[in-house]
Amino acid sequence: MTTTLVTGANKGLGLETTRRLIAAGHTVHAGMRDLATGDAVRELGAIPVQLDVTDQDSVDKAIASLPELDVLVNNAGVTGPSWTLDDLDVEAMRVAFETNVFGVVRVTQAALPLLRRSANPVIVNVASSLGFPRAMLDPDDDSFGALLVPYPSSKAAVIALTVQYAKSLPGMRINASDPGYTATDLNQHHGHQTVTEGTDATVALARIGRDGPTGEFHNRQGRIDY
Repeated sequence: MTTTLVTGANKGLGLETTRRLIAAGHTVHAGMRDLATGDAVRELGAIPVQLDVTDQDSVDKAIASLPELDVLVNNAGVTGPSWTLDDLDVEAMRVAFETNVFGVVRVTQAALPLLRRSANPVIVNVASSLGFPRAMLDPDDDSFGALLVPYPSSKAAVIALTVQYAKSLPGMRINASDPGYTATDLNQHHGHQTVTEGTDATVALARIGRDGPTGEFHNRQGRIDY
C-alpha cells in the first residue's frame, strides 16, 4: 500500500487528487488548515490531518502523525492579495511566497526523513504555467493575459526548487505539475478545465515508479520542455 500526503486537500485540486489517488489504491492523509472542513475527504476514505503549511509547528505535528510516507503532493496554494501593479507591495509577495514556496520547502524538509525510508519516494509540487516564462510570453497561452505578479513569481520559484531538489536527491522522483486553467476557488471558477483534467498531471506523477522521470515539469499532455 502506498502512503500519500496531500496538502490543501479539503477542496478543489487537492480534493480531486485525493479522490483519484484513493481510487488508485493509495492511503491518503489529507492535509488541511481546519479539520472542520474535512467532511468531503472523510467521505472519500482519506485521513484528515491538521496541516497549515505556513506554520512550522503544525507541519512538524502533521508529519509526526504519519506512520510512513511514500508520496508527498505539495498542492496547497494561494493567489495572494494583489492582482495588479496598482495594489502590489512586498507584503503581497510575502503572502504568496509564504504558502506557495516556503510552505513547499517547510513540508518537504520535514517529510524527508520519512520519504528516505520509502522504497519508492515521490514528490509532486503543484506549480503552474503562470510561472513558466515561455507560456507567459505566448499570446496563445492561457497564461499570457494574467498580469498579477505574486502568484506567477511564486510558481516560477516552485519550478526552480523542484529541479534543485531532484538534482540533490537522485534516489527520489521529484517533479512539478501544471494543472492548467482549471475552474477552482483560486480563480473564481473561471477556468475552462474540470478539476479532473486539472489533476491529470499531478496524479500521473504521483504514481510513477523508481524508473520514472525526475526534475521535470508536466501538464496533462506530458512533459513540458524547459
